[in-house]
Amino acid sequence: MTRALVFGGARSGKSAYAEQLAAASGKEVVYIATAAAGDAEMAERIAHHRAQRPAHWRTVEEPMALAAVLAAWRAPQRLVLVDCLTLWLSNLMFSDGTQYPEVGSIDLPARFHQERTALLSELTVDRGDVVLVSNEVGMGIIPWGAISRSYVDEAGRLNQAVAATCDRVAFVAAGLPLVLKGA
Repeated sequence: MTRALVFGGARSGKSAYAEQLAAASGKEVVYIATAAAGDAEMAERIAHHRAQRPAHWRTVEEPMALAAVLAAWRAPQRLVLVDCLTLWLSNLMFSDGTQYPEVGSIDLPARFHQERTALLSELTVDRGDVVLVSNEVGMGIIPWGAISRSYVDEAGRLNQAVAATCDRVAFVAAGLPLVLKGA
């Protein structure tokens, strides 16, 4: 079983690289999309991603219950590609409709903690290959608002925790992968 994390900045080529890994596996591919079309611009992005994928790949859309859907679809003959963890993280942070303050401490929803724990646990189980895509959001200016800082912190923590469970980790910039862990 192979677990891989592919991460990078916006429009870095991380999704394309992850899709290349999936296609090269020679296995049946199940693509788990975590995005939800909340507006026309996001719907357009989702349509673009769909059009780029091979038609024979199965797509499963799941914005929050990622561990459960991974457990259902991972199998030895299959590679599951998850795109992307940071959208999933955002979905969870706002899952209960909380309006976060600009300053002060942030209490994230219980579902956030439950789903994060479940994902990290699922990644330790030997069910089949998985490639996870995530954004690197911590390399720029520190955000002004409390919720933005919390998001950057949680994304960094998530990437570290997922990378620790993975056999391979690649950082992608300008379409070029830099393998940080594994072959």
